[in-house]
Amino acid sequence: MSGPQALAEWRDVDRATFEREIVPSHQPVLLRGLVDDWPVVRKARQSDAAAASCLAAFDSGAEVDALMLAPEHGGRIGYSEDGREFNFLRNRLPLSRVIEQVLRYARFDHPPAVAVQSAAAALCAPGFAAAHPMPLLDAAVAPRLWFGNAIRTPAHFDESNNIACVAAGERRFTLFPPEQIGNLYVGPIGHSPTGTPISLVDIERPDLSRHPRFAGALAAARVADLRPGDAIYIPALWWHHVASRKALNLLVNYWWKAVPWSAGLDLLLHALLALKDLPAPQRRAWRALLDYWVFEADAHTADHIWPEQRGVHAPLNEAQAAQLRALLRQQLDR
Repeated sequence: MSGPQALAEWRDVDRATFEREIVPSHQPVLLRGLVDDWPVVRKARQSDAAAASCLAAFDSGAEVDALMLAPEHGGRIGYSEDGREFNFLRNRLPLSRVIEQVLRYARFDHPPAVAVQSAAAALCAPGFAAAHPMPLLDAAVAPRLWFGNAIRTPAHFDESNNIACVAAGERRFTLFPPEQIGNLYVGPIGHSPTGTPISLVDIERPDLSRHPRFAGALAAARVADLRPGDAIYIPALWWHHVASRKALNLLVNYWWKAVPWSAGLDLLLHALLALKDLPAPQRRAWRALLDYWVFEADAHTADHIWPEQRGVHAPLNEAQAAQLRALLRQQLDR
């Protein structure tokens, strides 16, 4: 079984290079040392306690979502044996309380896994964004915090583009191209611990007798190990498995859409509702329509239509997107 290849690395990337050369490729890249100058990164290089103190200084006292897994799960977020439940407990408490837990569990040989997942920094740590600017994006793209001890998030995708920065600890990212979905043994839509569906394969201990096609996904995978100051760019819809490696880990991520009004998982849900159970000939007919008007459309698709009548066939603006959303709501309410 061939394993993943190392992810391409870039250094000294500025915003112009990022927007001109990296984003258009729709390929993930490792951005070494992108946030080396962040205060929390400098503290993390001193000690876990210094990094924890730096983060705690921004705590507003607002409660955040925190997960806890029993030690026997090995830190891997997932399902119960029958798939009906998730294998973790949820709690809400201030960020400083989670920091205290993580520091305490660092003394255990086999601690529970604890993680704050996707906490809005503006709410739980106001002032963090100003002290830790993201050089590649507009300031309007708000950071989110992921903090905990050793924990693993199964392969999943995000609906938006993503820059994720390791501020403390270490993380390994294993990435799969979107077309590998058929080899990832993806769990159910609408019942997932991550919001979007996850791979049911334990990629660190794959059982190929149970998931034989995963060998193909692993051969197409890319892997990157990030240390404090490093970042990774993950284009929308790329699958990624994330493993926090140390007793204390902090990641800061930024999500943004290429087109602000674009749909996310709701697009997939509507397609399931509208298309999945149609007879095969009708699905093929709809595929032809979608290819023509959506997937293969270009600047010349509507050349034969009078310019003032092109409407949704021309590049959309915010007003047209709002009209389409209103029309879609009307159709769904029928």
